[in-house]
Amino acid sequence: QTGPVIDMPVPASFNDITQDPNLENYIGWVWYEKEVLLPRRWLQEDLNTRVVLRFGSAHYYSIVWVNGVQVAEHEGGHLPFEADISSVVQGSPGIPCRITVAVNNTLTPHTLPPGSIQYMNDVSKYPKNYFVQNIKFDFFNYAGIHRPVVLYTTPSVYIDDITVTTTSSENIAMVQYQVSVVGSALYSLSLSLRDQEGKEVATGDGSAGELKVLDPNLWWPYLMHENPGYRYSLEVKLQAQVNEALLEDIYTLPVGIRTVHVTSTQFLINGKPFYFHGVNKHEDADIRGKGLDWPLVMKDFNLLRWLGANSFRTSHYPYAEEIMDLCDAYGIVVIDECPGVGIKTAESFGNKSLQHHLVVMEELVRRDKNRPSVVMWSVANEPASQLPAAAHYFKTVIAYTKALDPSRPVTFVTEANNALDHGAPYVDVICVNSYFSWYHDQGHLEVIPLQLMTQFENWYKAYQKPIIQSEYGADSIPGLHSDPPLMFSEEYQKALLKEYHSVFDKKRKEYVIGELIWNFADFMTNQGTTRVLGNKKGIFTRQRQPKSAAFVLRERYWKIANESSCLPPIIKSHIHFL
Repeated sequence: QTGPVIDMPVPASFNDITQDPNLENYIGWVWYEKEVLLPRRWLQEDLNTRVVLRFGSAHYYSIVWVNGVQVAEHEGGHLPFEADISSVVQGSPGIPCRITVAVNNTLTPHTLPPGSIQYMNDVSKYPKNYFVQNIKFDFFNYAGIHRPVVLYTTPSVYIDDITVTTTSSENIAMVQYQVSVVGSALYSLSLSLRDQEGKEVATGDGSAGELKVLDPNLWWPYLMHENPGYRYSLEVKLQAQVNEALLEDIYTLPVGIRTVHVTSTQFLINGKPFYFHGVNKHEDADIRGKGLDWPLVMKDFNLLRWLGANSFRTSHYPYAEEIMDLCDAYGIVVIDECPGVGIKTAESFGNKSLQHHLVVMEELVRRDKNRPSVVMWSVANEPASQLPAAAHYFKTVIAYTKALDPSRPVTFVTEANNALDHGAPYVDVICVNSYFSWYHDQGHLEVIPLQLMTQFENWYKAYQKPIIQSEYGADSIPGLHSDPPLMFSEEYQKALLKEYHSVFDKKRKEYVIGELIWNFADFMTNQGTTRVLGNKKGIFTRQRQPKSAAFVLRERYWKIANESSCLPPIIKSHIHFL
């Protein structure tokens, strides 16, 4: 022990829990430790039991020890990692299991997201060895163990991975599966697919094959069908004989049957045009920072559905699996983004960065590949894609992502000029961020229609690919009013949105396939002269209360949903009375 010990809740960011300003902005190693008693039946070595320690995520770099023995090391702050700790804990029942985790939130030019440590060497202005963490992204670099930590067991022969893809036509769907087993080459696998009533609709066996489903219930997005988010249950049962013992491992995977296809002007889900009317989010809230918090998660989903939002992007990193589960269940469509935000320097486009980026995409695809809600991968947000090195970089990352998962389109989100963007040739859908009349032409709402129309037409002329307005918006301080509208007032935020919407309404008849507001809710950032306790571009406050703009967006989103030819009369009448 080298310093004071603080009780720290998990999951949570450590930054906002105490009154210590040094912890709020701390950069470097922190240590977590906890002792647990494991069930005696887990610890008998002859039972062919494997004990696993799993972290939902920890930001950014983690090293894990159990009883003083290192069991895991992981780079990356937003994806799960686990360790088989059987050999460390078995054979010593009754002894507490001590779990120690060292977590470091330092960001470098080669991390994802990147950052840099800057030493301030002017001793007339700064103490000796004074440094700051520089980042090129606009959200607070919260740190700690952000998601649940669990201990679980499997047999020594176990189901390691399942990959499911689906196709459908007319009244038949095919569910293709691949199961990987670890621990033995001698085993049998049986599969059973059941509907939501528990009725078995298909069976299979072996480690690869396909299941035929007659008259399937497809997985549909929210507001596109009266029964969105329909999922079957695929039960995979493994049996293996080891030393005269019969081992059994059973895993149940929710399966949504749906297809995704992109044309030059449309995004098709189950063959029908889908228009993204949704939001960008953050995992961010008072006190808990980026820590998973169930009441907050449920509040956010209730607000999304109240808003009439059918989609969101996981800006700017993968969100908790618990959030993704609810997207699958509620039919909320997801653009699944990796932590590739703030890639701004030539150094961050080098081979070291590229190699890590590929590992991150592999971890993300492995985690989320079976989710029907995930319809597209995003490999970056606002990179310096005008740099020549971006061409090879994004060609490689996108090709690798498609090799990992050929079933989904891939994009990245750009703010570059379409004529200078070296990454755009490799994406399937163009995602563009723009802040007309906010970061430039401040206060001049009248220039938005011309500038936005020009943006869309230039991008489409260059690439003939469908376009999503992946960010747009304005800061507003809740309760600040001004008429005529002035910047930072609720009226200005509303007026800016309406200018954008008028252009969206023209272009969505052609090739614009979506609009995602920045942002769902206010969120914390680094301190700066343009940030008043964080970014205020939310249509909800950080406490999830609506600003005026939320009602503008709600009226718009329900109107768009109501126009959709995909909606049955029952849904249309429901919308009418809202």
